[in-house]
Amino acid sequence: MSDRPLRLLLVDQDPIFRLGLRVALAEIPNSLIVAEVETDTAALQVLAELAKQDPKQVNLVILELGNNRSPKLQQQGLQLCGQLKALYPHLPVLLLSSVTEPGLLLAAKAAGIDGYCPKGTPVSELVAAMQEVAQGGSAWFGEMDTQNSTLKAQDSALRTQELRLPFARLRNNLRLSGITYIEATLKSVTAQLQVPGLPVMDRAILAGRRRELLAARWLLNQMLVLSPERQQQQQFMPSSVQLPPPTIPSPSSAITALDSQQLQNSPPLLSPRALQSNLFASCITKLQFPLENVTDVPLEIDILREDKKRELLYLILQKLAQQLDELRVAQIPINQLYDLKNPILHDLWQVTVTDFFGKFSRLQVGDRQIEIVRLLLQNFQLVQTEILNKIPLIIELFAHLLFQTDLQVDNTSYPAGSSEAQSQVLMILENLLIQVANGVVQPLLNSLADLELIKQAYYDRSLISTREIERFRNNLSWKYRLNNYINEPRAIFESRYELFVFAPRGIAKTSIYAPRAQELAQLSNIPLVMTLLLEFRDAIAPRIQSLLAVFGSGIVFILTQVIGRGLGLIGRGILQGIGSVSLTEKNLKRKSNKGTGSRE
Repeated sequence: MSDRPLRLLLVDQDPIFRLGLRVALAEIPNSLIVAEVETDTAALQVLAELAKQDPKQVNLVILELGNNRSPKLQQQGLQLCGQLKALYPHLPVLLLSSVTEPGLLLAAKAAGIDGYCPKGTPVSELVAAMQEVAQGGSAWFGEMDTQNSTLKAQDSALRTQELRLPFARLRNNLRLSGITYIEATLKSVTAQLQVPGLPVMDRAILAGRRRELLAARWLLNQMLVLSPERQQQQQFMPSSVQLPPPTIPSPSSAITALDSQQLQNSPPLLSPRALQSNLFASCITKLQFPLENVTDVPLEIDILREDKKRELLYLILQKLAQQLDELRVAQIPINQLYDLKNPILHDLWQVTVTDFFGKFSRLQVGDRQIEIVRLLLQNFQLVQTEILNKIPLIIELFAHLLFQTDLQVDNTSYPAGSSEAQSQVLMILENLLIQVANGVVQPLLNSLADLELIKQAYYDRSLISTREIERFRNNLSWKYRLNNYINEPRAIFESRYELFVFAPRGIAKTSIYAPRAQELAQLSNIPLVMTLLLEFRDAIAPRIQSLLAVFGSGIVFILTQVIGRGLGLIGRGILQGIGSVSLTEKNLKRKSNKGTGSRE
């Protein structure tokens, strides 16, 4: 990054995104958000005021071009682009937008905008684009798929010869349109497969869809590149213009080639601060997903409105970033992280409770005034026992962010800076945020759950009645019992951790493997009995199943072949007997009738 400082004006309608970007850029040296505004009118007003004081206070405007759901805001964004370039022709403007429509982006470029990055761009790439645009250059984000570029290179080599052949132009256009569609769909399906917490059925369907697309791509290349017409024409073409048949990889070899190319293009090792910035930026992006709990496990934060839930999670992320900076300044050695784990979590929980509920907030309960924060902080021991002590992989997370240690999860070592490590660390970070948020809300539910002022300020609308609150608290009580006696011992015995993560459909649950032999050795009482029952079931269940299979086959044979056949014979005899009686009665009646007629 250049030594020239970035002095930014941020224009975005989403206050959550503005907060997230401010947190992410706080880790970047020589960058400062001078002002942030929500509307185009406010942006022009701020620029006018700054121009009177010092025209050089801002050297880059970061602008959101509306959003995908509001054409009106998009048009207002385009108008602001034109006004900015007309009033301040030498002030660079970078679009940092969720808009992806080519028409809108071309219109913005025609208005004089200097660059574009989509929301969700990694911080390192975003800062590089900012610096390029601030220095008078241009930076338009363009994503070119590796396979598409390879195919286009092949197409350009084939086009000069194949376009002379009959129907070659049509065949080539068909192949290009088909490949483009397949590649776009394949990219979408692959992205969906990487979403954590995906239901098993959805994952199976998407995996099958991906295999179909790979096979379709392979078949499309086979049919439309190595066509019989092309082979026939090649036989009559001069050797100087004959083309060797292109090598068409099978679906499996294409996957292998893609994986090897991704390994070759793996990102270089980042500094610890840049590693943290990228991770937190990804987390901030995912925090814009819906925060509805879609698992079968009740969470303490489910009582909160979604805006309060998101505010709390952002606050924890911000406080955690400050803690990591303090640890770097103090130059804590890695071997002291284990001893510092509990103080770090305690400080994180305490400062979050204080800031979220307000340090000096008071409530009138009867004839006395209650300081909310002071009352809630008295519940730390319970929160620590039930929630904070059970948050997994904290040491591994801090060591990875502070010292760039490799991440050991799922029986695999992920190098620091790799995309796989970032994906795993992101899940651990998301679970940490959710669990600390649960710890912040738990003492509120224990002490002040049914106060009207608390309900109005924090609660979800569907959970404000006394009955619903008590039902919610009872569900949480059962969760603690099940976790202590059943779920947690089972997870220890299976060497895995359950993690809560942010998914596009809401807060989901996933699991990762990690060795837990030491915890298993420390189990006692009911949790130990639970693991023994699981082991007994694993040992005896297959034998019982096989025994029941044999015994069940015997029962089925007796019921069908012996008893069933016997019942069939008896039934047949009864029916035959009934039939014989009926026939006898009829014969007797006939004889009786004949005798009567003769006497008359």
